[in-house]
Amino acid sequence: MSPKQNFFQFKNFLKSHSDLKLNQKKFEQEKLRLERLRRKLELKERNIEIQRRYAVFALEKKVKERTRELEIKTKEIEASKITLMSILKDFELARDKAEEERNKTLSIIKNFSDGLLVFNTKNEVILSNPIIWELLGLKEKNIIGVKAEDLGKEVKRLAKLPSVILENKKIKIIRRQEFSPQKELVLEISIIPLKKEQEITGYLAIFHDITREKIVERLKTEFVSLSAHQLRTPLSAIKWSLSLLKEKGLKEKEKQDLIEKLWLSNERMIKLVNDLLNVTRIEEGRYLYKPKPKDFIEIVKQVILPLTDLAQRKDVKLEYSFPKNIIPKANIDEEKIALCVENLIDNAIHYTHAGGTVMISVKYDKKKKEILFSIQDTGVGIPKAQQKRIFTKFFRSENVTKIETEGSGLGLFIAKNIIYSHKGRIWFESQEGRGTVFYFTLPTIK
Repeated sequence: MSPKQNFFQFKNFLKSHSDLKLNQKKFEQEKLRLERLRRKLELKERNIEIQRRYAVFALEKKVKERTRELEIKTKEIEASKITLMSILKDFELARDKAEEERNKTLSIIKNFSDGLLVFNTKNEVILSNPIIWELLGLKEKNIIGVKAEDLGKEVKRLAKLPSVILENKKIKIIRRQEFSPQKELVLEISIIPLKKEQEITGYLAIFHDITREKIVERLKTEFVSLSAHQLRTPLSAIKWSLSLLKEKGLKEKEKQDLIEKLWLSNERMIKLVNDLLNVTRIEEGRYLYKPKPKDFIEIVKQVILPLTDLAQRKDVKLEYSFPKNIIPKANIDEEKIALCVENLIDNAIHYTHAGGTVMISVKYDKKKKEILFSIQDTGVGIPKAQQKRIFTKFFRSENVTKIETEGSGLGLFIAKNIIYSHKGRIWFESQEGRGTVFYFTLPTIK
């Protein structure tokens, strides 16, 4: 190898050695840099770990706090739930009590003996009860929601009601004012305000049926008038007869005629007073009966005997028909049944014209086990329009009052009550101008 080559070779060696040192230095620098990076990385990792641990700690703390909050909230919810359940229970109890009170109130309203209408402050009907429907012939839906001023338009029977209960188009307070929506129906109206804490929330109208009281009042007046009228005639006759008896110079026959008239007038007064007393006892429930097994035909025969004279005086033929065979006895009050039969025969004779006939019949029905009594006359009969009132007190048809001015109109009322008390039936058939047939039945002893 030449020196030149050696030189170049050495030169390359030095260069390589220099490069090696340079690379080593770079290596050392890189190593140092990497070490610094490693340390930074470790520091960063420690910071991250610290941050992680802190975050975990903070999270755990927050979770614990939240858990405690949730536990507190849960307890509060449970307490609220208990309180709510208690409130709900109290509410249900209050609701049940209110419902019970409402049902009681509705039951009272429904079963109240008087008719009721409840109005709101707008004068509209908001409630009614069955009695008012019955009194006025209504249905509940017919009037609910109807204003007071329009009631007359909806129901003919209430045509006069608005003028009674309204004043200046407002419902007024009323105390026991009479109102008659139709014939034979009289109502007494009272209206009271419904208040809540001194504030008027509506009006309650009470309709009390006083028809019976009015009828009783009218009957009492008729009773007094009739009693006075009926008693005045025989009393006047007695007074007149007594005044004549006081005079001197009367013949014996004249005296006997006056005494006979006195006796008849006295008997008439006794009969009238007895009828009035019997009616009073019937209405008071004191018309006592003492039933005993009796032969009904014998009672009828005993009643007919004294009435034959009356029939002869009136020129009325009195006939009778009885069963040929013996019939079972009936459990009856002899005195009361005799009075009933007497009233029927007496009426038949009085209201039959001279030359007429009164036919008395007694039959026995084996199947029904009852006695059938009938009395048929050829008298004036009963007008068809007045037949519904025939068994009522003080009633006398218009055609008979023209024939017989005297009479109380109590005989048939008493007869009906006597027969009903013996568990029998009583009825009649009549044509005006052609006569009448009265029937009644009595059960026999089985």
